[in-house]
Amino acid sequence: MAVAGGAAARRQLILIAAVQILVMVTWFSASAVVPSLTAEWGLTAGGAAWLTASVQLGFVCGAVASAVLNLPDRVPVQVLVCGCSLLAVAATVALAAMAGGLGTALVLRFTTGFALAGVYPPGLKLMASWFDRGRGLALGVLVGSLSLGSALPHLLSSFGRLPWEAVLYAAGGLGVAGAVLAGCWVRPGPDALPAAPFRPGYVVALFRERGPRLANLGYFGHMWELYAVWTWLPSYLAASQAAGGGGSLSPAIVAFLAIGVGGLLGCPFAGWAGDRLGRARTAAGAMAGSATCCLLAAVMFGRPSWMVIAVAMVWGATVIADSGLFSACLTTVVDHRYVGTALTAQTALGFLLTVVTIQAVPLLVQAGGWWLALAVLAVGPVWGCVAMSRLAPLTDNRNREAVFA
Repeated sequence: MAVAGGAAARRQLILIAAVQILVMVTWFSASAVVPSLTAEWGLTAGGAAWLTASVQLGFVCGAVASAVLNLPDRVPVQVLVCGCSLLAVAATVALAAMAGGLGTALVLRFTTGFALAGVYPPGLKLMASWFDRGRGLALGVLVGSLSLGSALPHLLSSFGRLPWEAVLYAAGGLGVAGAVLAGCWVRPGPDALPAAPFRPGYVVALFRERGPRLANLGYFGHMWELYAVWTWLPSYLAASQAAGGGGSLSPAIVAFLAIGVGGLLGCPFAGWAGDRLGRARTAAGAMAGSATCCLLAAVMFGRPSWMVIAVAMVWGATVIADSGLFSACLTTVVDHRYVGTALTAQTALGFLLTVVTIQAVPLLVQAGGWWLALAVLAVGPVWGCVAMSRLAPLTDNRNREAVFA
């Protein structure tokens, strides 16, 4: 499963992936220490949900602002990633140093999300600029790196005697290392293209035309589940252990393994498969697997820990495996003049949807238990699977012809 490209491309793949791992630690840094913040600040389940939802909203605003201002073309992309990484670090460290309650924390988490919109999407653009052939696998490596970085705070928080502030300071230190890598060594590749102009009026056409509509419905099904799982998986694992009499591994470590290691393995494989079997078909297969795991998690609640962990590991791989495929599918079916608008709209609407499901999970658990919450989450990948299966005839033949030409 080798990545195409010369030595320079492979070196940049490692560097860009490392930046994502190191900087994305800031994304879930506060969510990972919710038990400590609950004890210290008296957080409710709704308040804990907003610690992640505010990051999502910040990311949406940052992505739209970047597109409207055309920042990737006005600022060298490695400088943009470096500067935004440092802003995310500053907001994360300030949360540990200054925040004494939820109000200030939400402002700082929003700022973190706003900054990360200048790290992850430009990272995708950087990776694509180095890889023409084998781009699916390369982007899969990048998304897997995002998964690992997002999961690292759970590993840090698993050290029971570590104060919650130390977890955030550690996340900030890793983020600084990522910013240094981006600013000093990451560079755009020979296939770098100017950003497509942002045309808000084209957003309506995305839902009138069959191809773009299916691509977006698939992505929305993916996002319906993804960030709710990433946010609440540790809570599910802890509740399952409590109902079943305990377990040998802490929920934080299992969450790290499922989200981080599972994603790091699943995303490159899905990218490789998408290049060869068709991206829409591969995305549909991943969502079918994720929906199955979502329902199995409901069935396995309170069962022996090894059974729950096994489902969680497969779930962690399948829930994110298809993430790098949706933008490629969308660009195949939209008017090439408005690719930038289409991708920005897809990202913004998808992340707005995550706010709904992140907030809904604790309410559903309170209303009917984990089985109800997980059944509702499974609706997303089911509808996404149907949409991508219908999209496949419109995209996958062209995709495979480009790969094997």
